[in-house]
Amino acid sequence: MSNSADFPTGPGHSSPAPGRRRRWRPVRVLTAGVFALAGLLFMTSFNTAKGTNIRTDDSLLKLSDLIQERSRENKDLDDSNSSLRGEVESLARRDNPATKADDARLAALERNAGTEKLRGDAVSVTLTDAPPNARAKLPGYPEPQPNDLVIHQQDLQAVVNALWQGGAEGIKVMDQRLISTSAVRCVGNTLILQGRVYSPPYKVTAVGDPDRLKRALAASPEIQNYMLYVNAYGLGWKVEDDEAVTLPGYSGTVNLHYAKPLQ
Repeated sequence: MSNSADFPTGPGHSSPAPGRRRRWRPVRVLTAGVFALAGLLFMTSFNTAKGTNIRTDDSLLKLSDLIQERSRENKDLDDSNSSLRGEVESLARRDNPATKADDARLAALERNAGTEKLRGDAVSVTLTDAPPNARAKLPGYPEPQPNDLVIHQQDLQAVVNALWQGGAEGIKVMDQRLISTSAVRCVGNTLILQGRVYSPPYKVTAVGDPDRLKRALAASPEIQNYMLYVNAYGLGWKVEDDEAVTLPGYSGTVNLHYAKPLQ
């Protein structure tokens, strides 16, 4: 069957010779390519979804759900590790030939390392994000940016550092005891501490001389800067005296992990 649209005749054109193969126009090649690509995309989407709605299916975990699940698993592992450590220490004490002086020295090392419970008078500091619709509360201050309304890593670090500077014997952030290798890190508006994730408000508790601890907080330049945002935009700040607080002992691993050069 001839196609006058493909092989026009008239002045300047001639009909194709009998038996001559028709050549595909570029537009036809492009159209065929588009349909082939569409089919490939359809099959890829089908294989990925496996019959589910890849936009709204509830079976697909969100990243935040995965993080929270891992955080709960880490807490369970910490609790299990703490229980096993207690059993090991109990067996070691039963078969330990050490003297009373050795036991006293070991107890002092454990207390300083933060692996034993610590009881005493304490001060707690609570930091909270400002309301998301907060406006400037003082004249002369610009309207806040989103970054001005949340607690940052440096804010928590400033509190912890000031409490150590004030002679804290031990510090707990949320429900975890800090040790020398603890790192207070924030990702977005969440705190990641020793493998677990927390959301604000953040509470820091320190055992020590309450008056000295509060003086150290007031003297910290970093906290003085934070207080500007408290007064201007409504970030949360609360300092309280706590009597007879017991800090938990650190129950995680104390092994150090560090990079090694390639051989």
